[in-house]
Amino acid sequence: MTSNRVEGSLDLQQQVEILKQQLGQAQRLTALGELVSTTTHEFNNVLMTILNYAKMGMRHKDAPTRDKCFEKILASANRAATITNTVLGMARNRTAAQEPTDLVKLVDDTLLLLEREMNKYRVVVERSYQPIPSANVNGNQIQQVLLNLLINARQAMPNGGRLWVRLLHDAENNMVDLVIRDSGCGIPADKLPRIFESFYTTKKGPDASGKGGTGLGLSMCRDIIEAHHGRIRVDSTVGKGTAFTLKLPVAAKPAPKSPTVAPFAPVAATPFGQPVVSPTGR
Repeated sequence: MTSNRVEGSLDLQQQVEILKQQLGQAQRLTALGELVSTTTHEFNNVLMTILNYAKMGMRHKDAPTRDKCFEKILASANRAATITNTVLGMARNRTAAQEPTDLVKLVDDTLLLLEREMNKYRVVVERSYQPIPSANVNGNQIQQVLLNLLINARQAMPNGGRLWVRLLHDAENNMVDLVIRDSGCGIPADKLPRIFESFYTTKKGPDASGKGGTGLGLSMCRDIIEAHHGRIRVDSTVGKGTAFTLKLPVAAKPAPKSPTVAPFAPVAATPFGQPVVSPTGR
């Protein structure tokens, strides 16, 4: 009887783990779908810029105008490459491996993906980056968290507003702090303790852009940050805005390599002043 209970308990635990994995996969696919929807419009804007400057360069034969067109085309092509590589990275990287990661680049690439959306909803983004070390994270997962928090912040400002993104080094705790603060509607005090619960949401459903309202986003963010041995904190005031702080561990510095010393080679004893002759005579 006891053995059957133990086996039943193990089966239940395995089922829970499988369901958690499936839920995580569904969350990743949802985030990827929202990202593709957003970046498709952004990519189209980039293509239009390339086409317009290509046509301009074909119409004008003078070197200065053509040089300007080539510079604009090159800049837009680089922008398109960044967008494509970021989306492909999210689609391909499904491992949980953590490695030293440049959070400044990660944040900038993520903001690039949402630039059109922020402009559309009249959200002004301000960045403040202090000198920080690399963080030991899975870049793909942290980008999912960033996308979720940035989209939540945009949704909290339907009539426009200001979004602050800060990176700081908490040297005392050996952490990198990533702060995302908005000037939106804020979260009521009675709802704030529940925002990280699965399926709990303060939204009525997806907005006009098709994003948000499932109650899975913030619970996913919490799970990812805790899996990184980090912390996530929220401060909010109704009518003034909300700030999320992510504390992520600093990557350990690689141990210095000791200098390579050639092994000591014994020398045959010979009378002083006599040359050493090898057995081969060389």
